[in-house]
Parts: sequence; structure tokens; C-alpha cells
Amino acid sequence: MARWEGNTRGRLERAALDLFTEQGYDRTTVAEIARRAGLTERSFYRWYTDKREALFGGGQELEELLVAAVAEVPEGTAPLDTLLRAFTKAPEVFRPREFLRARAAVIAASPPLRERELIKTASMSAALKKALENRGHPPASARLATDAAMAIVRVAGERWAADESADYETLLRAAERELRAIVCP
Repeated sequence: MARWEGNTRGRLERAALDLFTEQGYDRTTVAEIARRAGLTERSFYRWYTDKREALFGGGQELEELLVAAVAEVPEGTAPLDTLLRAFTKAPEVFRPREFLRARAAVIAASPPLRERELIKTASMSAALKKALENRGHPPASARLATDAAMAIVRVAGERWAADESADYETLLRAAERELRAIVCP
């Protein structure tokens, strides 16, 4: 096995995505993922607790980046604006668009993966809400701003992944304008 080669996590993520796409999530084993990546099962488990996690690599990194970015926004900025400024940094840790499109299709086809995605999204929302509260925003305002920001980000992210030439921040601002137009017509 070529365990000394670099980018172990990336190779495991790619192998898992390819296998999930080819034969389905339920029919893919950790052994197959490791073999496809040129690694051992033991190497797989150094990076991930189970095969679902191979599709959610980078989630913790994104959460940490966003929480840190919230702290960098100037004091006195409204909670939704704070989160949207923080989210402009998200592309720094995004996977390639083609990977994200394939990942979305695999997740949509698998109830356990959809459930895991909801859990990961809820965890990120809770961390961002806490980051806003740490800045002095009331819990109710922090919750509402976080929920609105996550809706904006979901729409912008889907559009960004679908369009190779799209700029994420431009799409983020467009989705924000759409939400504000719906709420305040």
C-alpha cells in the first residue's frame, strides 16, 4: 500500500465519492474505499470514524474558519451582516465544484447521508449562534440571524456549485437580496 503518498484525506474522500456514485452508499465498504485510495482500512479509520464521514471532510475546518471570521467582523455589525461577512471566507476551504455536485447527488440518494448532513448543518448553526452570542447579540436574535444566514448560504452554495464561472460572494449577496425582498417586499 502507498501509505506514504500525500493528501491521504483527499484521496479517501475522492475514493469514497467515486465508489458511492458507482455502486451506491449502502453497497460500499470501508475496505473498498481504502483499497481504491491505495491505503489500508486502518489508515481510513485514522481519518474517519465511519464511511459517512468521508463525504463530510472539511466540515469542522469550515466551522472553525467561520467562527473565527465572525470574531473578526467589526463590533456593532448587525448579526445577519456579521454572518454573511464571515461566509465570504468559506470558499477558502470549499472542495472543487465537481466534487460538491457529485457529493450532493450521493447525499440526496441516501437517507443516512441526508440525516448526517442535517446533523452537521445543525452543529454549524449552533456554533455560529454561539459566536454571535459571544459578541453580545441576544440568543433569539442570534438564532434568527443564523437561520436566515444558513438559508442564504444554502441557495448561494447550490448556485456556486452549478456554475463554474460564478463568484461565491456575488451569489451570496444576490441570495441575501432575494431573502430581504421576500421578508420586506
